[in-house]
Amino acid sequence: MIASIVAELGPWSWWIIGLVFLGLEILIPGVFLLWVGLAAMVVGVLSFPLWGTAFWGWQVQLVVFAALALAFAMIGRRISASSAESDQPMLNRRVEGLVGRTATLEDPISEGKGRIRLDDTTWIVQGPDLPAGTRVRITTAQAGGLTVERA
Repeated sequence: MIASIVAELGPWSWWIIGLVFLGLEILIPGVFLLWVGLAAMVVGVLSFPLWGTAFWGWQVQLVVFAALALAFAMIGRRISASSAESDQPMLNRRVEGLVGRTATLEDPISEGKGRIRLDDTTWIVQGPDLPAGTRVRITTAQAGGLTVERA
């Protein structure tokens, strides 16, 4: 039954497959089905002049479709990776974005630990013993806290 539908539709069957993949791309998150749909549409464009020829059988069409889908997916991945740079690279890495900032010690650093206030947050800091009220600069940031030195 499917073979008779494809034979009746001819090259338009690839266009329908491509549109189905593009429609699924809207419903399913991600960008992969976009490239598969474009590959099907390119095979549809190639099928118009080649449909009646002896070598353009369904096997060749599937091989061309698979090669194009793979090539388009690799090109699409390269394009999306190059556009992934942000103007705010530390947006979701708040702790790392604190390196280089200065603050005043809220609690003295004694035995290597103290506290500072940055914006609306109190942070535990590590560093040399310093009295409260001393200006410090954040040198490193880790999940366990911030390391500071006298500014």
